[in-house]
Amino acid sequence: MHTMWKGTISFGLVNIPIKLHAATENKDIKLRQLHKECQSPIQYEKVCPVCEKEIDNEDIVKAYEYAKNKFVVLDDDELEKLKKEQEDKSVEIIDFVKLEEIDPIYFEKTYYMSPNDGGSKAYALLRKSLQDTGKIGVAKIIIRSKEQLAIVRVYNNTLVMETIHFPDEVRAVENVPNVPAEEALGEKELETAKMLIDQLTTEFDPEKYTDEYRTALLDLIEEKKNNEQVTTAKDKPMPDNVTDLMAALQASLDRSKKGTTKKTTKRKTTAPKTKKAASQ
Repeated sequence: MHTMWKGTISFGLVNIPIKLHAATENKDIKLRQLHKECQSPIQYEKVCPVCEKEIDNEDIVKAYEYAKNKFVVLDDDELEKLKKEQEDKSVEIIDFVKLEEIDPIYFEKTYYMSPNDGGSKAYALLRKSLQDTGKIGVAKIIIRSKEQLAIVRVYNNTLVMETIHFPDEVRAVENVPNVPAEEALGEKELETAKMLIDQLTTEFDPEKYTDEYRTALLDLIEEKKNNEQVTTAKDKPMPDNVTDLMAALQASLDRSKKGTTKKTTKRKTTAPKTKKAASQ
């Protein structure tokens, strides 16, 4: 399993060297966009709208737009220094709370935690402590240049870290439009709804839920492959040396003809003057 972060997490005087591994993966089927006419993949270029030319990565700088079309430019060295200062800090568990006290709206991404070299005993100590107390740890961590609030808990005998949103990242529920106020509901309607919920109530089994759209899309793709309903992108035409040579020769010939024409025209305009001078 790929390691995407290494560091130390601590609670009290206990330090645990750990590694983080992504616990989930995105299985969306990525579809490419092709040119309908020649079936070639579409490319997207980075173009400056003012200079009207394509820009290379080395010509790009990062900036913060503090007002419309007004920016504060930040160079890579400044950002890297700031990032390093934060990443060098060990991750400290700030508080211990109950999991049910955190609403799921705060949860973002889950990472498996494994002990790094020499960290097995401290890892087991934190795991057992969390299991026995029924608590989870709240910590801060820098991941991909962003400070994240996170919780540490036990999942199937493995410590996991789940990044959660800061409070100001969760939009105010009061801003949700058209939410009805308390409505007068009939007793019969309410009882019927509760009965339906009771009938559909079961233990959560994640294995019973599948992505039916993704399965159908993969089946369609496989069917088209088997029926040879496929296409191959054409290679970008490369300059032909012979064509380039002929073009160069033709250009030289045209240039030579223009030069000859100019010389002929010059002789015709100067000839009468020469004749007149001879007769004198």
